[in-house]
This record gives sequence, structure tokens and C-alpha cells, in this order.
Amino acid sequence: MERVATCHCGALALECRGEPLKVSLCHCLDCQRRTGSAFSVAVFYPREQVSALRGETASFERGSASGFDVTFRFCPRCGTNLWWEPARLPELVGIAIGGFADSAFPAPEQAVWSKDRHQWLDVLADIPEHAENPSGANASSARRPPLASEAAAANRTEAAVRPTW
Repeated sequence: MERVATCHCGALALECRGEPLKVSLCHCLDCQRRTGSAFSVAVFYPREQVSALRGETASFERGSASGFDVTFRFCPRCGTNLWWEPARLPELVGIAIGGFADSAFPAPEQAVWSKDRHQWLDVLADIPEHAENPSGANASSARRPPLASEAAAANRTEAAVRPTW
């Protein structure tokens, strides 16, 4: 089996051959900060089963909660952190599950750093669920502000974008 993972803008792509060795959900604070979410889900493949299809990367290296360095590879255009190389597991490459854009991807087989887990994750089965954004009374009628990319395109400038809040 071959799977392709891409960044948000599509400029960066990886091909992964075969099945992943492990799919792991991580609750550590570092992963929460890296993803901007309550947890991350990593798909680990043997390094020799992963190939770059297109794009150049930027990188960022930091220590991890386990005490080993991790080098993160991301798209310099859209900022997506598509994969990382953990020094603790040098034979593996961790790939962000969202990059595969496959809702049928195998589920995580483990969750780590549960001491940092958001307590509200237990209630997810009890909240309303919608196949798409709701309409009517449950939807916000406020228009969103233009995205930075839309504003830049409208102004035809490459100026630095600052948050508007």
C-alpha cells in the first residue's frame, strides 16, 4: 500500500510505502503547542519506507518531553508541520496523520503522556455531532474577517501579516 501525505497548500508531499509501524496519540504539552490542538496523532513509518515527492522544507529542532531532540520539518509556504525525526527513534519518521487526509486511516493504538490530557476529552461522545457545519439557529451569522492570504492578494503585497484581534 502507498499513501501520500501533503501539507495544507500542497507544495510539500511525502510518499509512504507499506503499513505504518505504529499510530500514536500524544497528549504532551509540546505536541499541544506544536499542533495548536489538544493532542497530536503521529503515524510512524520506517525511514526507508518514506520518500519526499515534492517541496522543500524548513526545520526546527527542540528537546522533547522524553529528553531526546526532535527535528520538525515543515512547509515554508503554509507552515504545516508534516513530519518529524525523533532522535529517540532514529530509524523512524513521524508523520502527522492529518497530512494523509484519510478519515479511514487506522486509529491510534496507544496514547502517551496522558498526565497532560485535557479532561474534557471524556465528554466528546456526549456532545452534539454534525456531518458538516450546522446551519440555522446553531450557526453564527457573523461574517469572518478576510484571511491574511486573501488580504495580501487583494492588496497585491507581501507585507508581514499581523493578527487583527
